[in-house]
Amino acid sequence: MISAPTRARLRFAAGCHVLLLPSMVLLLTFVYLPVAWAFVKSLYRFEIGGQAEFIGLQNYIEYLTIDPPTWPSMLNMFLLTAFAVLTRLTVPLVVAKLIHSLPAERTRYLYRVGFLVPIVVPGIAVQLLWSRLIYSDYGMLSETLRFFGLGDWTRGWLSDPHTALAALMFMGFPFAGGFEILVYYAGLSAIPESVNEAAALEGCTGIRKFFRIDVPLVLSQLKLILVLTVIGGFQGFEGIFVLSQGGPGFRTMVPGLWMYYNAFSYQRMGYACAIGVVLFAIIFSLTLFNLRYFRSAEEIQGHTS
Repeated sequence: MISAPTRARLRFAAGCHVLLLPSMVLLLTFVYLPVAWAFVKSLYRFEIGGQAEFIGLQNYIEYLTIDPPTWPSMLNMFLLTAFAVLTRLTVPLVVAKLIHSLPAERTRYLYRVGFLVPIVVPGIAVQLLWSRLIYSDYGMLSETLRFFGLGDWTRGWLSDPHTALAALMFMGFPFAGGFEILVYYAGLSAIPESVNEAAALEGCTGIRKFFRIDVPLVLSQLKLILVLTVIGGFQGFEGIFVLSQGGPGFRTMVPGLWMYYNAFSYQRMGYACAIGVVLFAIIFSLTLFNLRYFRSAEEIQGHTS
């Protein structure tokens, strides 16, 4: 005989499942089914609207062993992602700490709003501004060099094979992203005041406190930004498509852009699906590695308690 409290819990759980069901159906339809479709179609050679021909692992073999852009694009992807990780885990954290250290709450609020404003600007607009106003032949960078008598250093920053990749890396300068700053600021604000007072009594202040107290207690935020940056770095190609189209040659090509070209320019949909599956495997593996070995502040506290 089921007791009344148990029946109430079962009714409540059933109601929650019913409310979750529409979301799960939509998630399965628009997320998981396309992913499964990509896995299956990566074993075929086909164009949109054409007859599919089963070729097994030939798409993977071609991509990993024959296709010339594969490994240069992989290297570019890793370099761009590593640089993004380095900048997003350091510069915004320092800026967030400086804002958090301001004595007046109104001033802190104004600075947070100021760093948040650029987020609402469409990304494509920012990329076009960098392309036209900074990296063009008569853009800010070249004109600044000419002003200081360094005209011989000017070049087509996005068309020169020696500078194209570096130009893409520095596109977000000064790397103080509003989203990251807000995430780190929230983590710093969550540090108990008793911890700050104890650190002050022990003489742990300034840079010493930042590295010994603040950084360990915002590891959860660092972990979040790391995961998002790695996923975005491996998947993203929109900025490269706008700025350099993967050129000159394959100097700025990345797997995501090569997948796009094969799907919509060359009509090799099965091959593009294979590239997507390879990217999925890499991102999934790195995410699991991060979740396994990069501990958050809560996990560290639970381990030491």
